[in-house]
Amino acid sequence: MKDLNQNSILSSSKGDIPVLKVEGNNLPEVWEKSLKELWDKGTEIKTQYDRPKDPPSKDSTMIMVINEPMAEPRIHRALPTGLDELEIYRQEVVLGIHDHWIGKHGWSYSYHDRLFNYKTTQGYLDQIAMTIENLICCPYTRRAQAITWDPELDIKHHEPPCLQRIWLRILDDPQKGLTLNMNTHWRSRDAYKAAFMNIFALTDLQRVIAEKISEKLGKEIRVGRYADIADSYHIYGSYFDQFKGFLEALEKKTFQERTYTTEFAENFFREARIKLEAEKEKGK
Repeated sequence: MKDLNQNSILSSSKGDIPVLKVEGNNLPEVWEKSLKELWDKGTEIKTQYDRPKDPPSKDSTMIMVINEPMAEPRIHRALPTGLDELEIYRQEVVLGIHDHWIGKHGWSYSYHDRLFNYKTTQGYLDQIAMTIENLICCPYTRRAQAITWDPELDIKHHEPPCLQRIWLRILDDPQKGLTLNMNTHWRSRDAYKAAFMNIFALTDLQRVIAEKISEKLGKEIRVGRYADIADSYHIYGSYFDQFKGFLEALEKKTFQERTYTTEFAENFFREARIKLEAEKEKGK
């Protein structure tokens, strides 16, 4: 059994993981706030991915609330990949364009496959379709949720799903009308190199679900607030130097200089769609 003394854990806390919360209007604003709050108030603790000379990670339980998930600007310039890759990732989560890679390319699951094609003893279940039906039957139901965790497969997996659960509910706002609220729950999250892309894709799924419910009910369902709860929201010590550059940009650049609108990104998204079509034709 591994030694669990104080030196091996390398935590600066008093035995408690900080619980932090940030809130704002749009996605880039809230993501920035979450990273700054984590850097300033997170605990120090080792991870299972550290190299011998890496500093311990910054870690916390994080709650992020985005009041207007589709508000512009939607994209932060510090995202960990190109804009074309952001669109590809969105399509992986929302449309499952790479579900056929499961069992190949190192993939053992995808979020889309677990949400839309969850394996059960009776076959496969489209949890999102069932969630939509639950909300149509009773918009204020507390039972509209979808999970990703498969205990038989994930409990000993070396890279189990980070996303655990999606929960949805419709409320009637006096000014906005009917709004679809979404909560997502995460086991673990790379705050700097994964969280932004995760939220970008999941809020787009929120939009798609709202549109499908609108079509079936014959009335508009707006995208409501998005809440993101991560048990372990962390910045790895291995890239602290890179992250400090991000913090410097917060001081030196305006919010406009740190973000992109969806309209600006559309040309890059179009290139990604062309790339995906070519990939499909080649049968990859």
